[in-house]
Amino acid sequence: MNILSEIEQYTPYNVQEEKDKKIILDFLNEYDDAFYRTNLLAHMTASAWVTNKNRDKILMAYHKIYDSWSWLGGHCDGNEDCLKVAIKEVKEETGVSHIKVLDENIFSLEVLAVESHYKNNEYVPTHLHLNVTYLLEADENDLLFIKADENSGVAWFEIDEAVKQSNEKWFRDNIYSKLNNKLRSLG
Repeated sequence: MNILSEIEQYTPYNVQEEKDKKIILDFLNEYDDAFYRTNLLAHMTASAWVTNKNRDKILMAYHKIYDSWSWLGGHCDGNEDCLKVAIKEVKEETGVSHIKVLDENIFSLEVLAVESHYKNNEYVPTHLHLNVTYLLEADENDLLFIKADENSGVAWFEIDEAVKQSNEKWFRDNIYSKLNNKLRSLG
């Protein structure tokens, strides 16, 4: 199944996801370059909420651009298999090698505003990330490493502490809390 169909079939968890789903679908239907950063308005990204086997910890990285502990993920850069992008990003950003996909279906949808910034001495204008999130499990005994060009720390946090570690209020209150609530509802 392609990502457009996956998003169409996704059942929103709340009003935020309902409205963001419409924005993402409209954008994908309008722009041929939605999976490329060359689209300066918005582009597709894939993230992962990475838990341990006991479902009591979350793996996060300290993101340099956002100056905050955050989930893992990145740009699709032309790859429309968002689950593969999420897995690749988790491995690249943390060093974990033992990853289990808990559900191949989308776990969450978000449209995220990204403020203008500099990356690699290049100006990046304000834009939107049209994001799909997947639920993954990683082995907390895997050796972790820092991806120096993107993050300055990688760590496991107790599930509620993971939310508190973020410096980004919107993410704490509306994204990470939602992801934890969804994780807890799985039992």
